[in-house]
Amino acid sequence: MLQHALLAHDLVRDLGGRRVLDGLSLTASPGRRIGLIGENGAGKSTLLRVLAGLDEPDAGSVSRPEDLGYLHQELPFRASSTIASVLDDALREARADLAELDRLGAEIARVPDTDPSYVDLLDAYGRRLEQAQYRESWDADRRAALVLDGLGLGALGRGTPRHGRTLGSLSGGQRGRLALAALLVRRPSALLLDEPTNHLDDGAAAFLEEQLRDHPGAVVVATHDRAFLDAVCTHLIDLDPAVDGPVRHGGNYSAYLGEQRAERERWERRYAEEQQELAHLRHSAGVTAHLVAPDRGPRDNEKMGYGHRAGRVQNQVARRVRNAARRLAELERTQVPEPPRPLRFTPAALAAAAAEEDAPQPLVSLRDVRVPGRLALEALDVTADDRLLVTGGNGTGKSTLLAVLAGHLAAEGTVRRHPRLTVGLLTQDTEFDRADRTVHDTYRLALGPARAERVPLESLGLLRAADLDKPVGRLSVGQRRRLALALLVADPPRLLLLDEPTNHLSPRLCDELEEALGTGPGAIVLASHDRWLRRRWQGRELRLEPDRSAPPAPVRVCDTVTGT
Repeated sequence: MLQHALLAHDLVRDLGGRRVLDGLSLTASPGRRIGLIGENGAGKSTLLRVLAGLDEPDAGSVSRPEDLGYLHQELPFRASSTIASVLDDALREARADLAELDRLGAEIARVPDTDPSYVDLLDAYGRRLEQAQYRESWDADRRAALVLDGLGLGALGRGTPRHGRTLGSLSGGQRGRLALAALLVRRPSALLLDEPTNHLDDGAAAFLEEQLRDHPGAVVVATHDRAFLDAVCTHLIDLDPAVDGPVRHGGNYSAYLGEQRAERERWERRYAEEQQELAHLRHSAGVTAHLVAPDRGPRDNEKMGYGHRAGRVQNQVARRVRNAARRLAELERTQVPEPPRPLRFTPAALAAAAAEEDAPQPLVSLRDVRVPGRLALEALDVTADDRLLVTGGNGTGKSTLLAVLAGHLAAEGTVRRHPRLTVGLLTQDTEFDRADRTVHDTYRLALGPARAERVPLESLGLLRAADLDKPVGRLSVGQRRRLALALLVADPPRLLLLDEPTNHLSPRLCDELEEALGTGPGAIVLASHDRWLRRRWQGRELRLEPDRSAPPAPVRVCDTVTGT
């Protein structure tokens, strides 16, 4: 049958000389929705590719359903293909089910029940019927329309015959949503999803969550979206290093948070206790043996009984030394590894800057500001200690507003700035002018030697020590963004602007960044789709609506970090 488990046993995968998966096993049964979490590079995407059969493991095995569905980052269609052709491909299996049921039904009606093939025909019909019922094949076309609407794609076909728009005419976000829609329409018995909420607004994300909760098959998803993990997952696997390998938890993200902290504390406590015992055993096996060595002469107060007791004492000591050496060898062989220092964003960094006396006027004041087709705002004042969250759907002008506040984008209307204003902007795209320069050198040159020494990069917890000597051109997108964030918080401006700051951060780092945003001097304005962050936000909120008064003008702003 279609509906069966996805099984992985003792998977090993090495990439670039590093072991990414080390003996990992997984059982994804029908109805189980497993979330994969961990830092970038922990192996989430690698595991999905191995489960999908796109990569072969170096060791171990995978048993997967024949109709397994994997969310590709790019649709396997040419740019000239139409939306209709993508939907036809997604509906192909359901339509094949119905066609085969019609054929088998006609064959059963034609063959007498005494014919030897009659039983085989009935069996084939039953199997195909169960498969069609699982896929809801009779309802597939209506479901396709609902999925397109639910993911915000319902209007794409308007103005063209039957979804005739080509893929080349769609934005990257629209193509990603179409790939997701095609997968949901197919209704495979096992789903593998890599960051499925990228490019989804609140309504589309909520629709996807509902679809996955109702999906009867297995789901394995890698995501940084904490709200999604909380709403969908029945189980979590944390691929970050742990004492006994990946940590498995039955429950959603909220339930996992407390358990994860407790698991880390148990590991640290066990390691400390073992190190203490190792030190004691080394002392017993080494120093103690030396103090009672056979050639040590008797003390003055031992001389009368020395000969009588010497043999017995030596035997006792030798036995203790042997026992300590045996236990030492065993413990050194099986000891718990030292817990690696986790990436931990240091909240104190934002509070490190000396704040000027608060000025009576706002840091930035906007009046009747417009960027045609992108932003229309009557008034906004950002005060010296403001905490402002900017929200709104895609295309409502969140990034545009941050660029205007930063002075990177000209706008119609009035923009007034405090005369001593310093601004730092973290954008969604980060570029460095010297890709060959190391992370450490980039940080030092951008900040200056004195500031870089006062706030060492490794103290911020945003990058691992092993990455500091890499050229910035070899960093992942997430690592480059974290380096840009480190440069901002190491020398905080009076106005810190953050565009989707939790993108490419692990759930743990997101939690710690949120905590840091509430501390220290200076103003912070951030734009975010992160539903978890928005639900817990304690400051002001500004919700933007789209400006439809003029056609959109393209604008792209990115961080470019330079150094001398």
